[in-house]
Amino acid sequence: MHDVTALKELLREPRRIFITTHHKPDADALGSSLGLAGYLRKKGHHVTVVTPSDYPDFLSWMPGNEDVVVYEPGRNDRRIQDILRDSDVLFCLDFSALSRIHELGEYVRNSHATKVLVDHHEQPEPFADIAFSFPSAAATAELVFEIIRDLGDQALITPEIGECLYAGIMTDTGSFRHPSTSRNVHMIIAELLDAGINLSAVHRRIYDSHSEERLRFLGFVLKDKLTVLREYNTAYIAITADELKQYHSKTGDTEGLVNFALSIEGIVFAAILIDRVNAVKISFRSVGEFSVSEFSRRHFNGGGHHNAAGGISYEPLEATVQRFLSLLPEYQPQLVTAPLTV
Repeated sequence: MHDVTALKELLREPRRIFITTHHKPDADALGSSLGLAGYLRKKGHHVTVVTPSDYPDFLSWMPGNEDVVVYEPGRNDRRIQDILRDSDVLFCLDFSALSRIHELGEYVRNSHATKVLVDHHEQPEPFADIAFSFPSAAATAELVFEIIRDLGDQALITPEIGECLYAGIMTDTGSFRHPSTSRNVHMIIAELLDAGINLSAVHRRIYDSHSEERLRFLGFVLKDKLTVLREYNTAYIAITADELKQYHSKTGDTEGLVNFALSIEGIVFAAILIDRVNAVKISFRSVGEFSVSEFSRRHFNGGGHHNAAGGISYEPLEATVQRFLSLLPEYQPQLVTAPLTV
């Protein structure tokens, strides 16, 4: 990592550090943030983790969660500005553009703190002073581990720090089944095992701690909301705001649903479109050579990874679904000939 020397010099003495990650943080976003925060505190730095929104309850077990500051626009703006003003270093984890942290983006852009980007998404925005941007990495947590190691501090990784990083790597690799699961990933997991992490406990906390309502919601979605379009090797799910309300959906309840659509035999391209009232949030997944990152950037103001991306639409849900469907004929040649392996 070519910027490790610069980072080591930056962190040579105790600093006031601000860490943030993307809107609606997932396990990689929060795990990499809290893992990095735990390490930096052991080095004597004063660290504050700020998320631009709330995040799923099934991530609240992570060590350091109790100290996370959740930004609430219009309610704690002054507090966030004060923390930023007093910060010497600003870490931006698991996002490549400031738009991904919504209202917090302008605060970060205008901050005089030294900005450090650690991310694995495509086409990073050039806002950082020091950048660790590796789209080939499986997870931002993988990069955080490598940074700690390359700074010469791997021995400081405790089971608590390691479990935060493991959660990020485990989820962003789809429990180690995505093509991004490299030899390096498995070597890092071996090192985290040596640090004393409890793999089964992390897996249980994330995947086996659902509410009854969430499971009933899942059943409803798979029974009534899943549409399969065999002529395009595509499946999609569209969920209305009323349906979310009916099942008392909370942050994180829709996470991973798109993967059920992609798991259908023969499906190459999957999408979930969710009416969040102010906008329709979209997640895309694919297998093989079809790039959902390119599709999302071109049509839905989004981006991400080759086989996993997100987008947004400000049209009503029904109009967004119709626009999505209208695009499929253009991509039919790719979708019907796309190999299912990478």
